Amino acid sequence: MSDALKPPAKKNPQVRTALPAPPPGARSRSAFGFSAAAAEGRFVLQACTECGARCYPARDACPKCFSPDLSWSDGPDRGKLIAETTVRASTNTYFRERTPWRVGTVHLDGGPSVVAHLHNAVQVEDAVRLIARTDRSGQGVLMALPDGKVDHMEDDRQLRELTCNPRHRRILITDGRSDLGQMLARAFSAAGAAIVHVGIAEDWRPFEGSADLETIPNVVRVALDVTNTVSVTELAGEIGGKVDILVNNADHVRPGGALDRRDVTTARDEMETNYFGLLRLLQAFGPAMQARGADGDNSACAIVNILSVFALSNAPAFGSAQASHAAALALSHSVRAEMAGSGIKIVNALVGPTEEEWRQLTPPPKVTPTQISKAIVNGLQQGLEDLVIGAVAEDLYERWRRDPSALARELMQDGGAE
Repeated sequence: MSDALKPPAKKNPQVRTALPAPPPGARSRSAFGFSAAAAEGRFVLQACTECGARCYPARDACPKCFSPDLSWSDGPDRGKLIAETTVRASTNTYFRERTPWRVGTVHLDGGPSVVAHLHNAVQVEDAVRLIARTDRSGQGVLMALPDGKVDHMEDDRQLRELTCNPRHRRILITDGRSDLGQMLARAFSAAGAAIVHVGIAEDWRPFEGSADLETIPNVVRVALDVTNTVSVTELAGEIGGKVDILVNNADHVRPGGALDRRDVTTARDEMETNYFGLLRLLQAFGPAMQARGADGDNSACAIVNILSVFALSNAPAFGSAQASHAAALALSHSVRAEMAGSGIKIVNALVGPTEEEWRQLTPPPKVTPTQISKAIVNGLQQGLEDLVIGAVAEDLYERWRRDPSALARELMQDGGAE
């Protein structure tokens, strides 16, 4: 059982903030398939297509029949802890700063034995459940959890190194004028966030839900317009060193593709919000968050970018807006590489068609702000980096993974409807 996490003490400004030190990040090329699945919260193992043997760790040929034909598939996530040890000294800076650190060997039900980090509630001979997550170096690792609920399980010290639980953390939501921004504020407040900063552009202009926003516990309105560099920079100067989780939900979307418009004005507005807005936020808040990636139990830990799933493969009905989301997704991947080792997860939330006015004629199923906000908070609590939200998004994402070119052709054939 873990001790309940307490709110952090007020930071002493005279004490130096510890710099992030990444865990070992070297992996073989074969192992990147495991890390990609771990970012989605999936535990996968290689399976030999010739003899059916499951392989661990990742390799280029089957250890039984030496066939090079290996494919990734979901592995058994239950097993038995057969050995454990506690690391009390290490030459690696990351582990030296965090000792004692428990690791062990788990024999999987119907599979091989694997090495995993250990939750403090599991002991040798216990039945355990394995989860795969990305660590602070961005590589996939395994952790063995109790095969059942225990008190304050999410507060285990080693588990928190792999997750981004909002409890006691400080949040910034970039657009509180939208229904989604207001639902995100409610969800983070309910999850125990210490403070939820909600950005409001043109605060003098009334908007629906303004009064309700004031009633949400721990919510503070701040002036923020992601299309205005001065606005973003000024807010970063005020609270940039205090933001632990940044959620970018700012979005500008209008129907139409390249040939539906006579100029680039609307496309420029979409890029200003969806791409350049993200870029401004990353440049203004990213360095301070990156420097605070090892700042105690409640360090800075995540930047969440909410994007259309059609950023993966464009549907022409909203072709121009989705092109700006595709640019933002590419930027997000670039920043993920720049942030590697800092402890800041770059979380891409790919959502299906949303229930809002500009998609009035888009046929259901649509995803609601409540669904999106719950999925994002849950994803942070679980430590995921890639989220797919909504039935349409899940279906499109699976087809994109199987054959991106075929999906692109299908979307063209469908006439471009989302």
